[in-house]
Amino acid sequence: MIKLRYSKRLFRRSSSKGSTDSSSSSSDGDVGGRSGGGGSGGIEWEVRPGGMLVQKRDGRGGMEMITVRVATGFSWHDVSIGATCTFGELKAVVSMVTGLEPREQRLLFRGKEREDSDHLHMVGVRDKDKVLLLEDPALKDMKLRAALAARATVQSPYQSFIQV
Repeated sequence: MIKLRYSKRLFRRSSSKGSTDSSSSSSDGDVGGRSGGGGSGGIEWEVRPGGMLVQKRDGRGGMEMITVRVATGFSWHDVSIGATCTFGELKAVVSMVTGLEPREQRLLFRGKEREDSDHLHMVGVRDKDKVLLLEDPALKDMKLRAALAARATVQSPYQSFIQV
């Protein structure tokens, strides 16, 4: 059997601050007694719902926000969204900015069209990355045909009175 040497300061609780070590003052914001202790660079720990002890993240409310630049053919929009959101949720946010409904949008990242169920962080979208927005060509064609049909049904206000 091999005995491993480790420093007991790594797993010290905040209740043991009354020891002779004066460098473990709580100026770095220990939370709930789960601190790494030992100087200004203390590690904060948290227990996940599954019971696993992990290093605490310093995200904003548990959800990291990223800014995605959505580029259309002639302009671009900066959109803030959660890093773990899906492309479908990104389409909903973009629809508020551009006026295109989510079903009319096609989002491309790294040259590939992404599905609505794909998560941003799983595909590799990071802060300040660019996503290309295209209008669905089939729906665009249907809109154009509907507009032409509506124009054809509206008669001209200048009708001739005399039939030749």
